[in-house]
Amino acid sequence: MGRWKPAEKPGSPYITQEGATRLRAELRQLWKVERPEVVRALAAAAAEGDRSENAEYTYRKKQLGGIDRRLRYLSKRVDVMKVVDQAPADLSIIRFGAFVTLESSIEGRVEYRIVGVDETDASKGYISIDSPVARALLGKGAGDSFEIELPENVTGFQVISIRYL
Repeated sequence: MGRWKPAEKPGSPYITQEGATRLRAELRQLWKVERPEVVRALAAAAAEGDRSENAEYTYRKKQLGGIDRRLRYLSKRVDVMKVVDQAPADLSIIRFGAFVTLESSIEGRVEYRIVGVDETDASKGYISIDSPVARALLGKGAGDSFEIELPENVTGFQVISIRYL
C-alpha cells in the first residue's frame, strides 16, 4: 500500500481587490526584500567553512527553501486569480464578496464575508467561497433558511441581511 493521494482540487480563482493587492504586495516583499537578505546571509554562512556543522548555513538553506516555495505558490496564484471588484447586479442574493448576517441555531447571530481561498480569516469572519457554509449560502436571499451538515453536527441558519461594499 503506497502513500499516493489524489491531487487536491485547486481553490476557486476568485479574489477581492483587497486580497489581490495583499498577495501582490507579499510577492514583491518576498522577491525584492526578504529573498535577497536570506541569500546574502546564506553566502556569508557558507563562507565560514565546514557546512556540515554550520547551523547558520542549514537554517538559511531551509529559510530560502520556504521563501522559494511561497514565491512559486504566489506566482501561480497571481497568474490565475480573477479579481472581483464590483457587486453583482442583484444585491438581494448572496454572491462572492457579500457580507452576510445569519441567525445560527447553535451560535446565535454571526456575520460572514464570502472571500477567496487566500483571504480566509476566521477572526474576521471571512470564509472561503469553497467552504461548505459559503457554498450553501450562494444564491440565498434575506429570510431564507437552510441546514448544513458540519463535521460536529447539523446546524440550521437563517439569512438576516446581505450587504456589499
